[in-house]
Amino acid sequence: MKLAKCVVCGAFSMREEHCGKRTVSAHPAKFSIADKYAAYRRKAKFG
Repeated sequence: MKLAKCVVCGAFSMREEHCGKRTVSAHPAKFSIADKYAAYRRKAKFG
């Protein structure tokens, strides 16, 4: 079981549901120097 974050209230939980909605992973994506999609992410975030 992993730590999850509620998308409704922002609370952390070990359950798959919180506030009646599914929770999302609280852990960041794995870091890679050779990130193929970094340019796309920056463009989406900063315009």
